[in-house]
Amino acid sequence: MSDWESRRFPPYQPKRPPPEHGIRMKKAGTTWWGQRWIEALEQVLGGDARRLERGRTYARAGRVHDLVVRDGAVTARVTGSRPQPYEVQIALTQLDGARWQAAIANMAAKAQFSAELLAGRMPAAIDEVFVAAGASLFPVERGDLVTSCSCPDWGDPCKHVAATHYVLGEALDRDPFVLFELRGKSQRDVLESLRAARAQAPIAGAAAPEQTATRDAPRAPDDEVPRVTLELSADDYDRPRAPLPALAFSFDEPRAQGALLRQLGAPATWRSEVSPALSFEGWIRDAAHAARRLALAEPAAAEAGAEAEAERVEAPPQPKRTTAAPARSAKKKKKKSAQRVRQASTSRSPRRPAR
Repeated sequence: MSDWESRRFPPYQPKRPPPEHGIRMKKAGTTWWGQRWIEALEQVLGGDARRLERGRTYARAGRVHDLVVRDGAVTARVTGSRPQPYEVQIALTQLDGARWQAAIANMAAKAQFSAELLAGRMPAAIDEVFVAAGASLFPVERGDLVTSCSCPDWGDPCKHVAATHYVLGEALDRDPFVLFELRGKSQRDVLESLRAARAQAPIAGAAAPEQTATRDAPRAPDDEVPRVTLELSADDYDRPRAPLPALAFSFDEPRAQGALLRQLGAPATWRSEVSPALSFEGWIRDAAHAARRLALAEPAAAEAGAEAEAERVEAPPQPKRTTAAPARSAKKKKKKSAQRVRQASTSRSPRRPAR
């Protein structure tokens, strides 16, 4: 036996079925921040296209499980062909305190950013404040991402890391503040720092502390009271000082009414045999139709009926058709002609002699 024949590879083992608690990815990158995260995998890592495709297949099949994000690192397990799942770790380079402080100051300087972040939404231009602070919220270079897997594959990234990356992208679609935690700050820390920065920011038009009059200070004469002149025209009153963000709304009817109630299920105190979704389905449908009608400025059904009735009343009366009179006159003429025929026949017939 040759040396090559003695060095046989281990026999092929079929893939184990995905665990019941596996995370099945439906569609990652439905938001702009989720799409940026997927682009980081496909561009920054620069992995093999075949491994990335197998990673997407693993993510859709639910082979990724036990996904945890803690202290800026991501850990997960991926079930493959071996009995023991593979251990996967993904870490993003954390930003230092100075860059975080500069980024939060830039967020607090823009009211739109503060309002959206405090409302739980990720602003579309959030990365601009990090770029201005000399960093980026998303990975830009290969060194920004540190990945490891316990599998024997030497590919970078392997299909297990790629599967975890795709599942994490879908998680980011639901909770974009995981990006802050991957960069070293939790959502709570960012929001608290943002509130503190907004509270310390000076209000536009407010007087300086040394210029604020106290209650005990003597009142200046009328000729010494400073006057303020506002250069504001009537046309500029309703004009915004900065371009407003683009807003997109959709008023399409949902595919199923009460889908959220069906997902939540019946509460513990529910005593009816009929589920809450079926009990409130009619009200939810009517409320959704009313909201859509108000949003699109459509008239209600009662108002539309009243308008149609008003149009019918205001319309001029149409002349009535007299179809019965000609029919009656034709019958009279026919009857008279029949009488004349009978009279003519009786006058022409010979009289019988009297006996």
